[in-house]
Amino acid sequence: MANVADNPKRRGRRSEAPLLPFRPQHGGRRAGTGRKPNGPDAGVDHRTRKALAPRFPVHVTVKLRSGLPRLRRCDEYAALRAAFVAGCRGVGASGAFRLCHYAVLNDHLHLIVEAKDRRSLSRGLQGLLVRIARKLNKVWHRKGKVFADRYHDHILKSPRETRNALRYVLQNARHHAAKGRMVDASAPIDTFTSAPWFDGFRQTIRVRDLEAIVRPVTDAQTWLLTLGWRCLGLLAVGGAVG
Repeated sequence: MANVADNPKRRGRRSEAPLLPFRPQHGGRRAGTGRKPNGPDAGVDHRTRKALAPRFPVHVTVKLRSGLPRLRRCDEYAALRAAFVAGCRGVGASGAFRLCHYAVLNDHLHLIVEAKDRRSLSRGLQGLLVRIARKLNKVWHRKGKVFADRYHDHILKSPRETRNALRYVLQNARHHAAKGRMVDASAPIDTFTSAPWFDGFRQTIRVRDLEAIVRPVTDAQTWLLTLGWRCLGLLAVGGAVG
């Protein structure tokens, strides 16, 4: 019996077999692939954070772990203010990290801060959040983690971004109240924020007994947070911004 390999006709037929197209494949790491985060610590991207220049303020959001008491209560807010004051006297005293504005919501905090660089921001926030956790745990008679995951930050690079961040932070309670999130925002300004110490409102606002409370924020030093945003107009009390 003749070998197929020795038959030229057979060899010709085999070489004429059609080739199947090879579909292009995607190699390497791609967005949206891999194991998805879950559990109480999921929610903030763990990619390397962007570099930070000292001339830019930063809007930081920190979430509370689920199942903990609300923050917009007298004892909790007193503990938070004490932590803010200690933070201003501690890491803030060196000028490398400054807490300039804040808002306390039921389950998260909004902070507007300044820092010399990314490392100073991380270390300053870490120290501040440790102080907050200790004081809140003392109020709640508990131990353990207080914050859910890594903080979220947004670097403010223009006067408009900075003004929008100030308006959002200082008037955030109205936004939550409008969505029915158990936040009382009936007063002209929210006293669970740094608004009582804010001098950028169009109207003059006086808060009773404010002089008896230690100021829980420090003065801003960046141009954007001191003068730059004001070029677009002061903020209006009550949320209406022109």
